[in-house]
Amino acid sequence: MQLTKYAHACVTLTGGDGMVLIDPGTFTPDAAQLIAEAAVVLVTHEHFDHFDDAALTVALDKRPELRVYGPAAVQEKLGERDGQVVAVRAGDRFEVAGLDVAVHGERHALIHPDIPLVDNVGYLIGGRVFHPGDSYRVPEARVETLLLPTSGPWTKFGEAADFVRAVRPARMIQVHELMLSELGQNSARMLLGEKGLTGLPLEILPAGESTEV
Repeated sequence: MQLTKYAHACVTLTGGDGMVLIDPGTFTPDAAQLIAEAAVVLVTHEHFDHFDDAALTVALDKRPELRVYGPAAVQEKLGERDGQVVAVRAGDRFEVAGLDVAVHGERHALIHPDIPLVDNVGYLIGGRVFHPGDSYRVPEARVETLLLPTSGPWTKFGEAADFVRAVRPARMIQVHELMLSELGQNSARMLLGEKGLTGLPLEILPAGESTEV
C-alpha cells in the first residue's frame, strides 16, 4: 500500500481497488479535491479538523457511488443517503476498495471535563496501518505502521509515548501535527523517537509526500 500524508490528520491509502481517504477536515486545504478522487472516505469523529461535512455533502450529491464511514454522529450530519453513509463502531469489520478495515475504540480523548466527549473510532487498514483519530486508546490488534497524533488540545507527549510502547508498532509516522511549529515537530521527534522515550524513529512526512506501508 502507498500512504500519502496531507495536512493535519488527513492521509490517503492506495493499493487496493481505489483510494481510501481518512479524515479530510477543514484544516486540509485540498480536502474537496481529495474527496472527489476518493473511492471511500473514513472519518474518525465529527470534529471539523477531521470532518469537512460541507465538502462531503457536495461530493455525495454529485457521486452516488461514493461511500463514507464514520461514527453515528457523522451519519446523522450527512444522512444515510440510501446506504452511502455508514455508521460504524468498535468491533466492526468491512472491506473497502479491496482493503480490509477493522474498527477500534469508541471515545475521543479528554480535553477538559467541561467539554463533552464525542465518539471517536480508529481504523486498522489492510491489517497494517492504524489511524487512531483523536485518541491514544490501544487497539486490540497487531499494528505495523502507527499514525501518531502529536499536537492538539488533548495531546500529551507522555501519553503519546505510553501509547507507542503499548501498541509496539514496527514504524510510526507523525500526524495531527498542524499546531506544532517546525521546532515543535522536531522536539516531538526527539522526545518520542528513536533516542527518546520509545526507541522507535518518529517519521515526519511532509504534506503531499508518500511512502510504502
